Amino acid sequence: MHVPRHVAIIMDGNGRWARDRGLPRAAGHRAGIKPVRLTVEECSRRGVEVLTLFAFSSENWLRPPQEVGVLMQLFLEALDREADELAAKGVSLRFIGARAVLGAELQARMAGVESRTAANTGLKLIVAIGYGGRWDIVEAAKRLARAAQAGTLDPDSIDEAGFAAGLALAGLPDPDLFIRTGGDQRISNFLLWNLAYAELWFTEAFWPAFDAAALEAAFGAFATRERRFGKTAAQLKAERC
Repeated sequence: MHVPRHVAIIMDGNGRWARDRGLPRAAGHRAGIKPVRLTVEECSRRGVEVLTLFAFSSENWLRPPQEVGVLMQLFLEALDREADELAAKGVSLRFIGARAVLGAELQARMAGVESRTAANTGLKLIVAIGYGGRWDIVEAAKRLARAAQAGTLDPDSIDEAGFAAGLALAGLPDPDLFIRTGGDQRISNFLLWNLAYAELWFTEAFWPAFDAAALEAAFGAFATRERRFGKTAAQLKAERC
């Protein structure tokens, strides 16, 4: 089976999973840690190069303060618990998003895990926290504007590659496969630039119920897609010959 180089996932439905079981939303967020671990393991085993997980969006700050507090605490606990295993498995971990709005302790732990796993050559795990696709594009535009203002960049020389070099995922291949759990069929301000040619796959399953079979179904659907990138099917056939 043809495996995507880069998989991006919106892990949606933790709260609804908990509600259906008469549990507090925090229970759903805690239950969502298990499928994260499983997905990392499966992607590593299958040879996926990059896995990007949307953990906390810029819009999620609008949620009730108590829920935001629980999520931040979960991040801290997960970093403490999973760092050793990730390092042992050769996974490199990197975070993308607006870090300045996060607590000092969380920022320090994030930086520590990134430094510790930076040299690992296995799966590249990217976790988006405090991230928004529009924020990402605006930040890249600011970098270019500052360079042009300083006289170190000719505005007429800006092209897609130069712009992409200022984005959070600079240096990594764009996602080939986008997965969203929880039933909604939208990308919700996630990697707006990078998802331009990604294959989209949606499932009704809430994130805590996402398992190896669901990931297999997503990969199976991906393997059937003809990725033309603007070309015709005839052109692709000729290129393969």
